[in-house]
Amino acid sequence: MAKGIYKRGSIFWIRYVGLDKKMIFESTYSNKVRTAQALLIKRKQTIAEGREPEIKKIKNHTFKELAEEYIKWAEKQRSFKSKIYIINKLVDEFGSIALRRFNTMLVEQYQTKRLNEGKKPATANRYLATLSHMFTKAVDWNMAEEEISKKVKRVKHLQENNKRLRFLSQEECQNLIEVSDPHLKPILITALNTGMRKGEILGLRWSNVDMRHGLILLDITKNGERREIYINDTLRQTLQLIPRRLDINHVFFDKNTRNPYQDVKRSFARACKRAGIYDFRFHDMRHTFASQLVMAGVDLVTVKELLGHKSLAMTLRYSHLAPKHKMKAVKILDNKIRPKPIHQLRKCIE
Repeated sequence: MAKGIYKRGSIFWIRYVGLDKKMIFESTYSNKVRTAQALLIKRKQTIAEGREPEIKKIKNHTFKELAEEYIKWAEKQRSFKSKIYIINKLVDEFGSIALRRFNTMLVEQYQTKRLNEGKKPATANRYLATLSHMFTKAVDWNMAEEEISKKVKRVKHLQENNKRLRFLSQEECQNLIEVSDPHLKPILITALNTGMRKGEILGLRWSNVDMRHGLILLDITKNGERREIYINDTLRQTLQLIPRRLDINHVFFDKNTRNPYQDVKRSFARACKRAGIYDFRFHDMRHTFASQLVMAGVDLVTVKELLGHKSLAMTLRYSHLAPKHKMKAVKILDNKIRPKPIHQLRKCIE
């Protein structure tokens, strides 16, 4: 081992003489000798240049302390409502654990635990992504060493099945609306006729609805872009039946509390059960909107724009639903490259 490098437990430390000729002892917070060697060279170079090294002294913070700071930061983000639930779950698991105790094995064990509890890979990945970003901010905020963050990020995301495409037939759509609770009916009609996400629908305000021009204007979407959604006759008639209050700007709200709905998971589940519809999520209403359009012959580029997808690749999952549309496109070539007369080609082949 090089001079000036030694270990305390599993962590490498370095020692060097400062500008005042006194010995300085500094932890690298790393179990890799190469990290210690690089830091020692850097410190000696700084001293040689006549400058005092800037040594970061990081306190032994717990995960709960990190979560408290991260929540303050996350309040400004659009995804805060969904992220706060994940953060609280992570605190339940890791709250009292010091950030320096985190390593690849600890996170992988938690990942396996989530799967054993019946969670899907996509769900486990969302928890891992949040945990990983929390440690990124911990390094930025001088609450954890970069080496610890690297150990957390070393855990690989699980392979997801993104090919799930569950959608309803026209008859199932009608039945679902008919058996749903009164407050849920206009929400379902909005979903089926716009393809809007659940959060966009529940957060919809009358100030975003332009009945005169038949448009819903979403200033901030999941992709961070402005989106215009056209109102068809079915949706227009539905919105006109909803009583408007001067003191409430939200389109959909609880009449008892006068607050906008935070979620409709229970009433949606009841409606699906009454309609005999299973393995169906609210987000699949968006798939139904897109699938019905494609099967009706609407081109994928238009569907992409209506859904607000950033790339056509996200919309291509619906391409297999348009066989008639593809056949019509291929038949166009009949009048473009068909030999004339066709009987002459037959003779050549024979």
